[in-house]
Amino acid sequence: MYTIKEVAEKMDVSEHTLRFWAKSGFFPFVTRDKNNIRMFSEDDLNWVKIVKCLRSVGTESRLVKRYVDLCIVGDSTIPERYEIIKATKEKALKQMEELNKQLEMLDYKEDYYKNLIKNNLNDNWNPMNLSKQKEYAV
Repeated sequence: MYTIKEVAEKMDVSEHTLRFWAKSGFFPFVTRDKNNIRMFSEDDLNWVKIVKCLRSVGTESRLVKRYVDLCIVGDSTIPERYEIIKATKEKALKQMEELNKQLEMLDYKEDYYKNLIKNNLNDNWNPMNLSKQKEYAV
């Protein structure tokens, strides 16, 4: 059994977030000890993994709760759970596409600055330098 602090460290999620998720009903089987401290089992960690996955892609809390509730109902809900996972995956793929575009831009800018440093050049694309060039051109 694990405390919230231990789960936070193990799963790389803040304690605050875990408490919020627990209050949201995302961990339906988490128990409390005699001191009323939440205790997570190994099975509960699997709930944390899927919730973290869904939330990290931006899945709305109400849809995460729906997914959890469907799991509790059982195998008759597999088709609906499949649709939630499929939609989440599509969203993640779109985010990856956008992140790859951002990485390309960052790679380009990294190479650009590396070249400026290596060759001791001015940054002709910096808007501050462009405005100074216009001042002197007038």
